[in-house]
Amino acid sequence: MIWEKDKGAAPILVLRLSALGDVAMTIPAIYSVARAWPQRHFVVVTSAFCARLFIGRPENVEVIGLPKEESKGLMGTWRLLRRLMKMDVCAVADLHNVLRSWVIDAAFRLCGKPVAMLDKMRGERRDILAHRKPTCRPVVMRYFDVFARLGLPAEPQFDSVFAELPPLPAGLPSKQGHWIGIAPFARYRNKMCATEELRKFAIKPAVKGLGENGQSVDSQNVEVFLFGARGKEAETLAAWAEGNPHIHVVAGTLPIEEELALMAHLDVMMSMDSANMHLASLVGTRVISFWGSTTPACGFLGWNQKQEDAVSRGLDCQPCTIAGSEHCPLKTYACLQLNTRLSAN
Repeated sequence: MIWEKDKGAAPILVLRLSALGDVAMTIPAIYSVARAWPQRHFVVVTSAFCARLFIGRPENVEVIGLPKEESKGLMGTWRLLRRLMKMDVCAVADLHNVLRSWVIDAAFRLCGKPVAMLDKMRGERRDILAHRKPTCRPVVMRYFDVFARLGLPAEPQFDSVFAELPPLPAGLPSKQGHWIGIAPFARYRNKMCATEELRKFAIKPAVKGLGENGQSVDSQNVEVFLFGARGKEAETLAAWAEGNPHIHVVAGTLPIEEELALMAHLDVMMSMDSANMHLASLVGTRVISFWGSTTPACGFLGWNQKQEDAVSRGLDCQPCTIAGSEHCPLKTYACLQLNTRLSAN
């Protein structure tokens, strides 16, 4: 589907309103398409916080960060719709496919604008959860598909939001030896290990196999950076780091742009299936990801990450959910006991 006549300078409206990890996954597709179609202008609409991820974007990509009054609820949707309908756009790429974006899509369709929407592959998801199908198309590639349906196909052209290695945030030591990031938290309980194994890993890094080409790394030459949110997560990580000058708690201390810059300097990030996996992927850093109720079969492996770096126990009950939840159907959380891989390394 594509507009029949050239609309000149009219932009393509791109919708992805939340959440952080999902917005991060749109960036490889948006940047690649924009580079493949430099004569087109793209306007990305997202939350004000997520807008800050769009570092080093192509010149033909504009980003609108929504204030809180336009980012939630019925009235927020109405205010946003009124704002967007004042824009002269030639097509809509809906990378979200939720009720809010449906309302916007319908309004633009009534005005004769082509709209393409993310295929959430709900049928395939049901098959994966029922173990009738091994995997589904990665979400990032489905974002590419949305643009292709608008007549804007593109090959991936994305390695990092940074054209070159950015400077380190102020206050951090200069890099020597190996730097490891650990992000042990996730939004949902059944995606997050109790991580006693990761806690031990942070306090005394046993990093065999994490060096280049699989060589061992001297644990005395390692700096560990702990990522998470302000409040309880930061307090937990501070307890991990207490008394160890080689462990640095950056949770809640850096703006998102500086967190990305730090991640670009890491040799490896260890993360749950969470936003931090996708943030590290945006800067081309290798991620060892840990999976519980979700698995890479659901399509959410970080951009350009390797399947062999995705740690999962491979239980018959995995996956039991596509995006995560608070509960384990079996009440055992057995999928989160990932010490076998850590011991092997």
